[in-house]
Amino acid sequence: MAIRGLGTATAIAAPTKTCGVSSIVFSMLYNYLMLVNILVSLLGILVFLFLFWKRLKEDYIEEIVFQISFYILLGIGLGWAISFKFLPNWFFWLGFFGGVIGLAVSFFRFRVKFYETLEAFIISCLPWLALVFLENSVETSSLSSFLGFAAILFLTLISYYFDTHYKKFTWYKSGRIGFTGLATAGLFFSVRLILAILKVPVLSLVGESEIMISGALTITSFALLFNLGGLRK
Repeated sequence: MAIRGLGTATAIAAPTKTCGVSSIVFSMLYNYLMLVNILVSLLGILVFLFLFWKRLKEDYIEEIVFQISFYILLGIGLGWAISFKFLPNWFFWLGFFGGVIGLAVSFFRFRVKFYETLEAFIISCLPWLALVFLENSVETSSLSSFLGFAAILFLTLISYYFDTHYKKFTWYKSGRIGFTGLATAGLFFSVRLILAILKVPVLSLVGESEIMISGALTITSFALLFNLGGLRK
């Protein structure tokens, strides 16, 4: 069938050209998003490495600090690879538990201090996670992801306040390092738990399973904080 102003061959070819252009545009957009993902990941890793090193540099030589970082990043990377292949919605938890496994390997291999290293891990991950939410909010125009980004930034500020004031808390009897990490983790998982209970659609939440996992980690974080502070006495 001919289209006015076009010959038959041109008319038949027109949709093909349109599809070709659409494929090119889609391919360019996909490549652009992949590039953004890579750049955000690299930036997140660099920020993580810097903060992790900064918190541990006074107690351990650089070689040990970066070997611990390697195990953590390897665990996170393997977790994300499994998530990408099988469970895309679980990218946060598989990455998190992968990092925890890497951290556990470091405890046994290097005999580092538990609370101090755990705190460095928790605090150093926050900016990286904030970047993930920011990237998602830009790519998908997601308000919930942007609010998640803002919430993590706010939590980072709270962790800074904890870090500079926790020794002045009269009820925190021991004054031992680790308060900032555990308190921050407790608040973080508490927020995830509340959002899961309210069924708020937020990036990285995993439905009913989120309630159990975040609930368990909230209790664990505050229980460890309670024990660390000597509040049983």
